[in-house]
Amino acid sequence: MKNTFSLLVLLLAAAHFTFAQEKLLSKEEVVQMALEKNFGIKIAKNQVEIADNNASVLNSGFLPTLTGTAGATYQRDDSTFEFPGQLDANGNPRPETNLYKAEAQRYNAGLTANYTLFDGLGRLYNYKRLKEQYQLSELQARETIENTMVQLFSVYFEVARLSENEKVLQQALEISAQRIKRAEYAFEYGQNTKLDILNAQVDVTNDSINLLNTKQQLANTKRDLSVLIDQDLEQVFVVDTLVQFIPRIEIEEYIARTDFNNVALLQTERNLAINKYDIKVNKSGYLPTVGLNGSYGWNLNQNAPGAFFPGVNVNNTRNFGLGATLTWNLFDGGGTNVRVKNAKIAYENQELLKEQVLLEVNRDIQNARAIYENRLNIFQIQEQNVLTNQNNFERSKEQFQLGRITSIEFRQAQINLLNAQTNKNLAKYDAKLAELQLLQLTGQLLNVEF
Repeated sequence: MKNTFSLLVLLLAAAHFTFAQEKLLSKEEVVQMALEKNFGIKIAKNQVEIADNNASVLNSGFLPTLTGTAGATYQRDDSTFEFPGQLDANGNPRPETNLYKAEAQRYNAGLTANYTLFDGLGRLYNYKRLKEQYQLSELQARETIENTMVQLFSVYFEVARLSENEKVLQQALEISAQRIKRAEYAFEYGQNTKLDILNAQVDVTNDSINLLNTKQQLANTKRDLSVLIDQDLEQVFVVDTLVQFIPRIEIEEYIARTDFNNVALLQTERNLAINKYDIKVNKSGYLPTVGLNGSYGWNLNQNAPGAFFPGVNVNNTRNFGLGATLTWNLFDGGGTNVRVKNAKIAYENQELLKEQVLLEVNRDIQNARAIYENRLNIFQIQEQNVLTNQNNFERSKEQFQLGRITSIEFRQAQINLLNAQTNKNLAKYDAKLAELQLLQLTGQLLNVEF
């Protein structure tokens, strides 16, 4: 047992030294790292970039199209021409004519431009729809960031809680180790029995196991945090255990402005605007389309000499054209009418969804506020409970050293203090997480200091 005790002392000393060497990972740093490196946030930002590209003028249909074409052909012929029954000027049979390597080349190039002058305002409303879609993507990215922040701090605060619990358990182990020494000295001088030593050894064993389990949980949770901020899993660090709560008057102000800041409600507004433009885009099918087109062409034909045209024939032409078209789908079998009706129904559904989301958000706000206030009250009670148990433990320690209470009674006071301290740590971070969840619902999570 003495060897085990010595080993535990060495482990505690090493733990204190390591703790002093670890880097502090502040809340501001972990937020910055998550915004830059978290995979979910990176994907969300890429989706926003895609929506931004889609909402540009290059994807609007307002610009003309210009198409260029070019071509070239080469031809070589070997030909023999016969003239049966024909006589030359001297009355002799006309001889045959041979053409060898008769070459011909043809080249052409052209430009064609098309521009839709009017399409029933379909382009305009679709362009506005894409702008709304971009804003919706920004809100979706914001929602992803908010969810990631809540997840991030749930892990960050768990690291903080386990870190504080580790210190508490270290103190408990040190106190139990001192009890062993005291019991051994007392036994040597005949002041107590071997039972007191055995009880102290049992308590040391239990405290050691609790400390080792907490260390393991802490190491695992730190790795979870490293994954969220995409850093080396073997990175050694500590976190900030200081927690500050936002004044309640500010919380109430945030709650009063929930309808204007809640990301879910803002998304329903954007979806309503998108559905409204869908109706207008589909109505553009009732109107005609007017387009302009222009073309420019160049052709060069260089023909090989023939039997009747011995010289090379070259033909070089250029042409230019300009035109306008009007297309009006007078009846498309009712397809446009059906699309307009369906778009109107989709808009009505979105209005109903907005009312549902508004009701759910108000419910969630009230629940979150009640949970936050309850957890904050519990934290304040636990703080007072720690003071009470600390006072009780100090008095019990004095009485134990004077021999007026047993080691069992002293151990119970120690356990009560240990439970009070760990319960206070849990209540503190539960209250802070409840505050963050309330801030998320009010739409202020990304506007406050953590």
